[in-house]
Amino acid sequence: MKILIVILIALIGHLQYRLWFGDGSITEIRAYQLRLDDLKAQIEEKRLRNEALYAEVVDLRKGQEALEERARDELGMIKENETFFQVIE
Repeated sequence: MKILIVILIALIGHLQYRLWFGDGSITEIRAYQLRLDDLKAQIEEKRLRNEALYAEVVDLRKGQEALEERARDELGMIKENETFFQVIE
């Protein structure tokens, strides 16, 4: 009977060790969960950025106004018979 109790205590001790410190332990699962939450946040940021870029692409494909605005702002282009004024502060 004493041997059975010793074996059971050893088995429980081994299982507790694996639960707290072994492979797939509670601390490891918490670390994986934190990493997963971080990755989900990054995915959400990138999804929102992709949606904004997609909307911009659609806008550029559909209308000349967005294309003209971009050419004016980023490239400094002007239309024919337009006068360009540069304000220096």
